[in-house]
Amino acid sequence: MSALFRVGIATDPNLDTVGLMEPVLDEVYGPLPQVEYDIFAIKDDVVTPDEIENYDGAITFGQHFASASFSGDDRLAIIARWGAGYDVIDVSACTEADVLLAITPDGVRKPVAEAILTFFLALAKKLPEKDKLVRTGRWDLKAKASGFGLRGKTVGSVGVGNIGSEMFRLLQPFDLGRMLAFDPYATRDQAAALGVELVDVSTVFKESDFIAINCPLNNETEGMINADLLSLMKPTAYFVNTARGPIVNQGDLTAALQAGQIAGAGLDVFEEEPLPIDHPLARMDNVILAPHAMAWTDDMYRGN
Repeated sequence: MSALFRVGIATDPNLDTVGLMEPVLDEVYGPLPQVEYDIFAIKDDVVTPDEIENYDGAITFGQHFASASFSGDDRLAIIARWGAGYDVIDVSACTEADVLLAITPDGVRKPVAEAILTFFLALAKKLPEKDKLVRTGRWDLKAKASGFGLRGKTVGSVGVGNIGSEMFRLLQPFDLGRMLAFDPYATRDQAAALGVELVDVSTVFKESDFIAINCPLNNETEGMINADLLSLMKPTAYFVNTARGPIVNQGDLTAALQAGQIAGAGLDVFEEEPLPIDHPLARMDNVILAPHAMAWTDDMYRGN
């Protein structure tokens, strides 16, 4: 075995990430002569044993590690997800293969929270409508695209953990009316320290002017945001999801938006990624879409 600890950074061959990660990787690993890194592109969505056989550690964005990924491999010691959540990693398979698994909550906390606020503000100010007016020369219609401020509004969150807490901290200067959260794992003391009221999920959807999804994807949360909850929202309210697509029943959300049941949405994640270009969501003027990359910033690459 090589005396060097070799780290492989898995990338999607369809993504042009050249120049984005290298400066940070050089900054981290440059002073460590016993460590070397290599960037490799995976062939398919699931990492294969031959792709990781020469590495002691692997860093991944969203590539899937399944039980088959570890077949015959006895070198890999650790997988580090450049992000949060374990839904793309077979945790049981890692345990069986004696591979440590780590995530980088500090790396995504502020970038994702900032992304949520970006969606809130762009929706509240009706930025897509204003942009379209300029591009089509219809300045005469700008009064019809008047937005509103966040002052006095109620912001609700499904989840008040790592990212949800940071979101509420960033919202402090906006002079909100109320901050609500549903999180069965948070304590009232934790919420109170943020100025957040812990309530049931129905109250979040009934009373919020903006709702953000800030919970992990797991057996408890998959599909939990459905037509029943969406029907409770105010027709003036906005829905934002930067967490995971399958937490939301996308068909129900699409129907609610098409019917004008809610005012609009900001979506960075989807049930199927990439989102088909002919999907109804892609044709709605009151929906802002991003390719699961709202948090891709210099802060995220640095991990702090």
